[in-house]
Amino acid sequence: MTLTIGVDVGGTKVAAGVVDDTGTVLVQTRRDTPAEDVGKTRDVIIEVVQELAAGRSIEAVGIGAAGWIDAGRSTVLFAPNLAWRDEPLREYVSAATGLPVIVENDANVAAWAEFRYGAARDADDSMVMFTIGTGVGGGIVLGGRLLRGANGVAAELGHMMTVPDGHLCGCGRLGCIEQYASGSALVRFARAAARQEPHRATGLLDLAGGDAEAITGRMVTAAAQGGDTVSAEAFAQVGRWLGTSLADMAQILDPQVLVVGGGVVDAGDLLMGPTRRSFTDALAQRGRLPVAEIRPAELGNTAGVIGAADLARRI
Repeated sequence: MTLTIGVDVGGTKVAAGVVDDTGTVLVQTRRDTPAEDVGKTRDVIIEVVQELAAGRSIEAVGIGAAGWIDAGRSTVLFAPNLAWRDEPLREYVSAATGLPVIVENDANVAAWAEFRYGAARDADDSMVMFTIGTGVGGGIVLGGRLLRGANGVAAELGHMMTVPDGHLCGCGRLGCIEQYASGSALVRFARAAARQEPHRATGLLDLAGGDAEAITGRMVTAAAQGGDTVSAEAFAQVGRWLGTSLADMAQILDPQVLVVGGGVVDAGDLLMGPTRRSFTDALAQRGRLPVAEIRPAELGNTAGVIGAADLARRI
């Protein structure tokens, strides 16, 4: 049995674990991310690796980072929620720990985990995963390998244009799918409807203390589960847009499996139902041709650690 360490670095937390070659997390640890300080963030990563490696035979370390990673899987080119700019992370961590290190985008490592050990573990060739959180992330596996692109920054699925001249996205473009199929979009849809038709959003507004601007994603989920019409319709809107994007991926890549992950997936059929219906409607012209199945992600918050550790095993 070989052991590797996976580290999942986000804007608020650094999670790490020792993972065996079956994808099982044997031991875990966690720290807050000092996101505004490059040196301290680096030190926290080194600290958790050294803690987990003590007394164990560790072969390598994989780091999943929320940012753009260079083609050599060594440098964080840019991280929107961290202070990293052209940060040679692999070099620092490897020098401090004496272990081989690989650095990869956080959405990619989560997608790899689902392909190897999660929702798409029965696939041997291909998978596309959309990660629905505050924004929309993604990962693509083709031919049994992560699709990284010439510069290491492929599969930014959240920034495919869906609505020409639509809502302004944080990336600077208009109409990205992130603005229509994310947790942020869910809240925006619900707030707008609650303002316009408060009589149809009584359950949701009760949770928000009567203030539409105080509505959160958790409130929308809870209200929808309780029968609130506006909240259910907000999920339906997100699902409609997500389904059409999944259909685009089916048309372009013809993967074996399509996976939807992220916190919004906890809403279950409130999201997956309209997503699947929209997907089916968008592919009506495919007739009797085979098409990928849409599945919810299975590994939750451990996907980043598991995927990073498994990629490290392949250095």
